[in-house]
Amino acid sequence: MAVTTPSTAEGRSRAARPRRHRSAGPLFVAPFLVLFVLLFLAPLGYAAYLSLFQTRLIGGTVFVGLDNYVQAFGDSQFLHGVGRVALFFVVQVPVMLLLALLFALALDSGLLRLSRVIRLGIFVPYAVPSVVAALMWGYLYGPDFGPFAQLSRNLDLPVPAFLSEGWMLGSLANIVTWEFVGYNMIILYAALRTVPQELYEAAAMDGAGGWRIAWSVKLPALRPALLLTLLFSVIGSFQLFNEPNLLMKIAPDVISSSYTANLYAYSLAFTGQQVNYAATVSFLLGLVIVIASYGVLLTANRRRTP
Repeated sequence: MAVTTPSTAEGRSRAARPRRHRSAGPLFVAPFLVLFVLLFLAPLGYAAYLSLFQTRLIGGTVFVGLDNYVQAFGDSQFLHGVGRVALFFVVQVPVMLLLALLFALALDSGLLRLSRVIRLGIFVPYAVPSVVAALMWGYLYGPDFGPFAQLSRNLDLPVPAFLSEGWMLGSLANIVTWEFVGYNMIILYAALRTVPQELYEAAAMDGAGGWRIAWSVKLPALRPALLLTLLFSVIGSFQLFNEPNLLMKIAPDVISSSYTANLYAYSLAFTGQQVNYAATVSFLLGLVIVIASYGVLLTANRRRTP
């Protein structure tokens, strides 16, 4: 009969610990994996399945392979919607990120009084739901009862046509910028707070002033955070939906159901009952977002490489 000594029992417990640690890892990851499969992969797979079929008046639902994708590549409404949000991205995102960067640098400089109040004031618009923000700005833009229109009439000035075809994209860009400057500012400000204080002290000892420190120390340290905000902006811009969908109610002659690619997919699915083609448009929009995001990452990596 084997006798178990204290040292033997201790050795067995030590050997069992790594096995318990190895089994604990998958248990912690399992909830995320289950939700990821159920809420992302499964709907994505089902949408891919739907995009391969068409529902016809005669014959019902039939398998058509890639015919829907071929149709989408020649769909002028879809292509114009993608081009419109691409223009929106090129114009709006640089302005938004520049404002966020300036606010973050100003707050980090320590020269502003009531910096916490200012920081909260800049961030508050992000806490406003996009639906509420669009309704609020739609009222402000209104040509009949909006405050800008009333003020212009009182001053005998032309009423600004914020909801006209030429101004609409700029009006949408203003709403999105108002909503997300604070969000991007918080990301950049948090990145600035992680910069070691020794770098600032070394730059000051070398005779660098505030502007030189911001340009040579802070901006290089912000490159990863700027890249992150840029990627978020790529995804958000090409998924533009809430703002044009709500402003369409007060400017139906300017914003159509295909004004953006995301709005077009929604209209196809829930208004036109073309679920299969809507899935195709959604997949192609996702492909555009992936290509644009990869282009941003590739450009950033090339600039980083000497």
